[in-house]
Amino acid sequence: MACLKHFVWLCCLLATTVLSLSSGSLIRRSTLGASPNLHRRTANDTSIDDVDPLTLLYPEHNLSVPIDHFPADTKYTPHSNDSFNLRYWFDASYYQPGGPVIVLQSGETSGVGRLPFLQKGIIHVLAKATNGIGVILEHRYYGTSFPTPDLSTENLRFLTTEQAVRDMVFFAENVVFEGFEGVDLTARGSAWVAYGGSYAGALVAFLRKGYPEVYWGAISSSGVTEAIWDFWRYYEPVREYGPPDCIDKHTKLINVVDNILINNTAYTAQLKHVFGLQDVVYDDDFAQVLSLPIGGWQGRNWDPELNDPSFYDYCSNITANITLTPPNTTTIDTVHTLLAAADYSPCSSHLTVPMLNFISYIQTTYIRPYPSETLTTRYNTHNRSLYTNTSLSASEDRSWPYQYCTQWGFLQTGSGVPRDRLPLVSRQLTLEYNSIICRESFNITSPPDTDAINKYGGYDIEFPRLAIVDGEEDPWREASPHAEGRSNRTSTTQEPFLLIKGAVHHWDENGVFGNESVVVPGPVEEVQREEVRFVKEWVKEFKEQKATGTGGGRQGRGKCIKRVGV
Repeated sequence: MACLKHFVWLCCLLATTVLSLSSGSLIRRSTLGASPNLHRRTANDTSIDDVDPLTLLYPEHNLSVPIDHFPADTKYTPHSNDSFNLRYWFDASYYQPGGPVIVLQSGETSGVGRLPFLQKGIIHVLAKATNGIGVILEHRYYGTSFPTPDLSTENLRFLTTEQAVRDMVFFAENVVFEGFEGVDLTARGSAWVAYGGSYAGALVAFLRKGYPEVYWGAISSSGVTEAIWDFWRYYEPVREYGPPDCIDKHTKLINVVDNILINNTAYTAQLKHVFGLQDVVYDDDFAQVLSLPIGGWQGRNWDPELNDPSFYDYCSNITANITLTPPNTTTIDTVHTLLAAADYSPCSSHLTVPMLNFISYIQTTYIRPYPSETLTTRYNTHNRSLYTNTSLSASEDRSWPYQYCTQWGFLQTGSGVPRDRLPLVSRQLTLEYNSIICRESFNITSPPDTDAINKYGGYDIEFPRLAIVDGEEDPWREASPHAEGRSNRTSTTQEPFLLIKGAVHHWDENGVFGNESVVVPGPVEEVQREEVRFVKEWVKEFKEQKATGTGGGRQGRGKCIKRVGV
């Protein structure tokens, strides 16, 4: 036994010598993320509507839309006969008579953030190729498109996917574009094609299937068509496609945390203290902070203006061979103690250096940038005062949470991960923990009504002139028709089914100016070319049917198509 103790001491001494080789700090900061957000804002997106210069290039317009499209449905009681202003923008630079209307559904964020796609992204590309009009349409309860004076739970009852789908239908049937007052550009006489990414991708897929007589076609990019309550599989593409060394070290580090928080709680206070998070009261809040860095995976993008480098910054830290910030002896000793308490030998596990760099990364990224805030306040999901603001200014904290609490789910847990593998986020992140916002904000204590979403087809949704486009490495792929284990489909002009190699979240949506030096990845460029090709074919088919009077130019394939009720 004495020899073993001597060996451990000697091994740790050697490790300490290696740890002291680093001078200075190479740690880089990442942006904060929160699950289960589909749309990730960057650190500078604090007031998009106030600062975006594209609002000068593309003036905003509004269409008066009914608040309640379903006056006979009791879930919207008390009903409303009023209307509200639904905001939109358009660009008719390339329009020629007979051209289509290409509509991007902005989804769960302000429509202002989607204006670049009108200028150089997918809407610009498709409108130019088809001589059409490009449109950005805001979603109810986001941006400035609010049907109600506040966001109380009662007033949020009109925030459902079926109401949003009907907004798009009403818009297509009634809009008059400024400068085209004498031209009928509604769905009665023009081919309307919808595009959406992520949640909006699912919405336009439902729109095409539910209202084929209004929308001639739709492109669902990274569309999350399958609503899932416990979405633990969100992180599985990160496991599959992430750098193996990073994933191996990260999962072991999270396992160290879980082994102490769950199995050896006597060391919990020491664990929190070494990270500088001793003031974080709740263990699940503490575990959530330590799980944040892996969330940067979704923010990766080929477009430098949109790319979030935090995932690889984090990986470069925990896979470094030396410590990137010189640790003191006390911290090293504490790490050795904690590794042993978590059943990882401090010398044989090779986790000492990764653990020290993990600690430094957390402190540099999630603690030091916020000196004016107490950790008890910043990292406290259990604080009931966080959920009391129901004004319109709280839309980011209430609109999308209300949607996932009532219909969509997508709670990204660690507890749901099978026991045959180590999770990428702490097992402390349970359904109970992630649904605190549902209970405190809306008094919702039961799982969401995912059947209201999955009735459209879920993983198996398909329809003529409905394109399914996904990113191979997208964490949201597991809620799409391209999910692992789903049957592969043959891609056709009528029903495109495309997977972008190496891509993450709706990478086909972005574009570049002709004079930019940014190189569009080959797989993205190939899919965008394919999108142009099949949309042009769809528009051609519309014009042919309209000219011959077959199907009224609406449905196609020369046969009746059953509409899904919404």
